[in-house]
Amino acid sequence: MTPGEGRGKVCLDDHGRATIEFENVPKAAVGAAMTECWGVDWFDEGPGGFAAAEPGTYSYEDEQTYAEYGFDVNADGTVTFAISYVKVDDIVTMLDALERALADQRPD
Repeated sequence: MTPGEGRGKVCLDDHGRATIEFENVPKAAVGAAMTECWGVDWFDEGPGGFAAAEPGTYSYEDEQTYAEYGFDVNADGTVTFAISYVKVDDIVTMLDALERALADQRPD
């Protein structure tokens, strides 16, 4: 990521699961990536998706896979989030969508 696009990390566990944690990523980019991956209103953030979400905490726990999703929409227009215990392929999909969304928002 470039300056102003947040920061984060990716971790892999012994069971082939992955976790990503990012801080202060522009809300529009997170919203675009999430819409591409899951559509809108998957976390009850509203019909505009996370790009239009009000500040607050949004979370989801998948009882079948034990995956956890947590998103804090900040008042400054950024999102801090963690996606935990998901398949590596799913994390790669989300990271790829997030990178494309951030690239689309960079000035030429």
